[in-house]
Amino acid sequence: MSNHKIGGIIAGLRREKGCTQEELARAVCVSPQAVSKWENGGVPDTELLPAIADFFAVPIDVLFGRSGAGYQDIMRELAKKIADTAPAQSFDAVFNLCWVLEQAMSGSMPEDGSIQDFRESMGRNRQIYSSKADDYGYTRMNISDRLPYFLIVPEAGDKEAAFFTGIDYPALFKLLSDPDVFNTLVLLNRRDHSKLFTPELLVKELGLDARQAGDILRGLQLYGLVMGMPVELDGAAQELYRFLPTPSFTAMLIFARELIDRPHTFVYLSEHRTKPYLA
Repeated sequence: MSNHKIGGIIAGLRREKGCTQEELARAVCVSPQAVSKWENGGVPDTELLPAIADFFAVPIDVLFGRSGAGYQDIMRELAKKIADTAPAQSFDAVFNLCWVLEQAMSGSMPEDGSIQDFRESMGRNRQIYSSKADDYGYTRMNISDRLPYFLIVPEAGDKEAAFFTGIDYPALFKLLSDPDVFNTLVLLNRRDHSKLFTPELLVKELGLDARQAGDILRGLQLYGLVMGMPVELDGAAQELYRFLPTPSFTAMLIFARELIDRPHTFVYLSEHRTKPYLA
């Protein structure tokens, strides 16, 4: 490839980015005259190519006129980036990626900056959502600090089998409609789940009688939320319980809250669905 072509690609990328030769020069620590020389037939030193590519947010191959990395290459790079991220930052890193995907799903080019920057620009206390729905599936995202999440649901082929076959929703909802059952689940989700407990915990913390506490725990056992273990202490039979936590409960609270307090502020909202959600 000729030097002129490399310079032409740099000039084109610079114009596309809307920056001056001086701005590019500062970013890669050269003089504006050097940038001008590249764009008029010169060629950057090899060690500058990574910095130039980073400035334009493109693979180095693009500077040589080759197409960017293929889809599989991009996926591998993303996977490696996430795998190399420290555990304490991994969820934030993935959530930032979800924000990029949500913008792309909405037909927008991702904005510069992280989702934290976006929150700051919109006001940290605001509840801001994004949603896309069409006949191929739907997304839902809470971008704000309170209960942030990202949901994507591709269209299921058999809704009857996916949602209803063999599932008794009314029985679960009837159980959860009892305030004492609901408060028990909240209590257990706030405790160290490695600690065993007896029905006396519900008597002490929720003011229930022993019969109520036993009935509630037996009901929760039906759904695998607690596990009973009969033991004998001082010659008397006693039931110990272990709580088996699941993120499904807190996820249910997220969406139940949105049914109660319906979101009304969306940065992106695309509703082009013609089919009923359960059709």
